[in-house]
Amino acid sequence: MTDFLQLFFSGLATGSIYALAALGFTLLWQASGTINFAQGEFVMLPAFMMLGFLAAGFPLVLSFAASCVVSVFVLGWLFKRGVVDPLFKFGMMPIVVATIGLSIAMRNAVRAGYSAEPHPFPNLFPDEVYNIAGVTISATDIGTFVFAIALVLVTQAFLAKTVTGRAMQAVAQNTESASVLGINVPRMIFYTFAINALLAAAAAILVTPTYLAKFDMGASLGNKAFFAAIIGGFNNSRGALLGGVIVGVCENLAAAYISPAYKDAVALVIFMVVILFKPQGLLGKKVERKV
Repeated sequence: MTDFLQLFFSGLATGSIYALAALGFTLLWQASGTINFAQGEFVMLPAFMMLGFLAAGFPLVLSFAASCVVSVFVLGWLFKRGVVDPLFKFGMMPIVVATIGLSIAMRNAVRAGYSAEPHPFPNLFPDEVYNIAGVTISATDIGTFVFAIALVLVTQAFLAKTVTGRAMQAVAQNTESASVLGINVPRMIFYTFAINALLAAAAAILVTPTYLAKFDMGASLGNKAFFAAIIGGFNNSRGALLGGVIVGVCENLAAAYISPAYKDAVALVIFMVVILFKPQGLLGKKVERKV
């Protein structure tokens, strides 16, 4: 039982990181009908940005803040204006193809321009281990889970409790009606892309100390976040949290009790089971989207 609880709590920390990346999927889909298959690379790039700032002498917290600013510009504004806006009028498929190509280009650009080798990354949390009722939990797992869950809850509160957040949701539900009501639709959509960029930078500072900064670190993370978003419900931001936690915990349990070789297949198996019995996801709702 002790081993199970230890694996469970460790899985919560990993799953919360998946939830951050999955929340980006759901936000972009709800606000603009965009699926970004470069989401994993959107986490990888801020990690290397932070490495660059650290090499320049910036402390970790300041490096994170600077990478957030750059991410909003590059992964928010530039991505929206350079990729999504020109292709949006042609439908979903060109955007999907473009983001897949973008993910490949980003991986190869980092490998060629920076390094193909994994790089160590400083930990945001102290390197301590706590023993609670026989269960060993690291400060990193606790800090990662609390920080990630706090970000998810703050994002949800912003969407539900603020005027800007409600305007963003209005745009997600009906763009034409929101425009008639005087909402600046392009600005609200940009805010969604900016929030996605910030969440990706936060995921980077949490996941990179454990998995190291690698040019291909985003491939697996992006796939699992995408599955987590669908498992929880692609049109429900709370579903991203549920899906991420389910994937993270089940991965740990499968690796310990079945085989580590099957760990990366867990998200796919859960995804297939969920869409067979509940295609809209565990917390998702059946909606009609105007096209």
